[in-house]
Amino acid sequence: MIPYERQERILEILKEKKLVKIDELSEILNDVSVSTLRRDIKELEKNGKVESMYGGAVKYLLNTDELPIAKKSLIHMKEKEVIADLAAGLVHDGETVYIDSGSTATLLMDKLIRKDITIYTTNTSIFTKVLEDMKAEVIILSGTFNSVTFSLSGPFTELSLQNIYFDQAFLGVNGVDIVTGASTPNISEAVKKKLVRDHSRHTYLLCDSSKFGLTANVKAFDINGITIISDKKDEDLAEVAEFVTP
Repeated sequence: MIPYERQERILEILKEKKLVKIDELSEILNDVSVSTLRRDIKELEKNGKVESMYGGAVKYLLNTDELPIAKKSLIHMKEKEVIADLAAGLVHDGETVYIDSGSTATLLMDKLIRKDITIYTTNTSIFTKVLEDMKAEVIILSGTFNSVTFSLSGPFTELSLQNIYFDQAFLGVNGVDIVTGASTPNISEAVKKKLVRDHSRHTYLLCDSSKFGLTANVKAFDINGITIISDKKDEDLAEVAEFVTP
């Protein structure tokens, strides 16, 4: 097996298992030597695809390219619908909430626009919605438009957020990990999410279980004290975060 093929196989294994020890990789790959695997891993690490961990383990890093929102909305649809229902049940009339961009957050938006609440958002997917019988006051913050994620972020968004406070915030992430926290591929999105968290009485992560143990390119914040709304609970993450599950 040539190095390229071997490295692609390593990535396939890590995508499935999330975290693997080098000795285990050697066994899976028909006793490829540990020294050869270390060279492969060093190359993959240089390209930002994996991370070497303490104790000889290797961790898969999420691709820094964000999937288009239309494609993301088709992945784990059942789980996302469950998460949106759970989140909607936490919101009460009269509250001021922030709803993030992302496919699960867009589902939540659909469920909340007919409540008597104030919604702040950077999620421009609302422009594609039928807004008949809308009761919510919806305030769309300014910012730089991302045509892939339908999200607004950047300096103008950050300036607006410095003076706004929320009862509850519902944030999307690309990965959540006990060590690396909540993460996203985009630095301006990471800065925005941290600002929102800092200005919210209660912060919730809308996160299906496929994102547990994953790390995207940029850390937004630690998850200590955060509540994760998901389709199932993760025991490791539950050591530092609360969970809302079915």
